[in-house]
Amino acid sequence: MNRPSFPDFVVADGDLDLTKLLVALAEGCKVISHLVNNVGLSDIIGHTGSSNVHGEDVQKLDDLTNKILTDYLTASETCAGFVSEENEHILTLNAGGKFTIAVDPLDGSSNIDVAAPIGTIFCVHERLTAPGGDVEGVDFLQKGTATRAAGYFIYGSSTMLIISTGRGVNGFTLNTADNEFYLSHPNIMMPEKGKIYSINQGNAQKYDDGLRNFLNYCGEVDKDTSRPYSLRYIGSMVGDIHRNLIKGGIFIYPANKGETKGKLRLLYECIPMSFIVEQAGGKASDGKMRILEIQPTDFHERCAIFIGSKNLMDKALEFVNQ
Repeated sequence: MNRPSFPDFVVADGDLDLTKLLVALAEGCKVISHLVNNVGLSDIIGHTGSSNVHGEDVQKLDDLTNKILTDYLTASETCAGFVSEENEHILTLNAGGKFTIAVDPLDGSSNIDVAAPIGTIFCVHERLTAPGGDVEGVDFLQKGTATRAAGYFIYGSSTMLIISTGRGVNGFTLNTADNEFYLSHPNIMMPEKGKIYSINQGNAQKYDDGLRNFLNYCGEVDKDTSRPYSLRYIGSMVGDIHRNLIKGGIFIYPANKGETKGKLRLLYECIPMSFIVEQAGGKASDGKMRILEIQPTDFHERCAIFIGSKNLMDKALEFVNQ
């Protein structure tokens, strides 16, 4: 195959410690991809009977993917610390490591039983404390502007890795013949004008008036702006944003009326996805400010998010800030 493999591609980026971490992550996600593709044939469907730090039922596959990633990232020797949706506290994996990672091991896990797209989201920062000791909160609670690498794996009709190290966005597809990721989507740019909006419109009565007015705008007939726009909502952040990244669109998970926070997590969902979309030419906001400028204060902090193509982002923020 006359395409660069993922290890060859990231080695060329120059930081060998970062390369080791990212390659270890990719190897772990190959295992997860295999599990997802065969989920109906093994005893990994359903709940474990326990709840995570957010009070949500833990799926068996949530728990298993979390363990797989900690094992592979520990083996990288360069990943100092780990925080995820499934762990209440931060974990030190390699005291001498240079980087920390925040992960949603299995985004959209409620879709497992119906074979809809799910994924793994990650965000890598360089630790601020000196290597040699345990990682600390300050190593993780960094703004998105300090991100060293971020991206997601999507397990759908094919398994893909979408990643940025701050020099644009590239996509790699897992070749099932040799189990290697190869560059398939170089230099991804999000269309500036999107025609898709992704939101749980069934909750519209819970949203503020400005957002409801934007949804009405999306559904109006207007030839000059190619409306009505198309509503597409998978119920998986990875699935919805991946489609919009390729085709153009906006994904919205707002705070409900009278609330200031949304449901999605800042560190391992909103920041990495915002980093990817901005690197691809799009925009991301919590409705008031740029996501990557928000200072995290808690490992599991929640955040509202508006993310997507420039034209829809500008129009949505115009409505919600009236």
